[in-house]
Amino acid sequence: MLGRFERGGSGEAVVEYGDSNLRVVRPGRFVRCAVTGAEIPLDDLRYWSVARQEPYATPEAALQRLRETGRP
Repeated sequence: MLGRFERGGSGEAVVEYGDSNLRVVRPGRFVRCAVTGAEIPLDDLRYWSVARQEPYATPEAALQRLRETGRP
């Protein structure tokens, strides 16, 4: 769960993705899905790649990226 400060900001957030958590580097309301370009509100962010440091809107988007590159 993100605190009020981390959700602050009105635009796109900058986030570092860890194995089971994330760290907000620059506050914002959302990040963009690396596959679809869709805005993902930070409170709804559930899927990301630590190796690629990119977020995904859905499990299907994450799977699509995996298929495109052939590696996690």
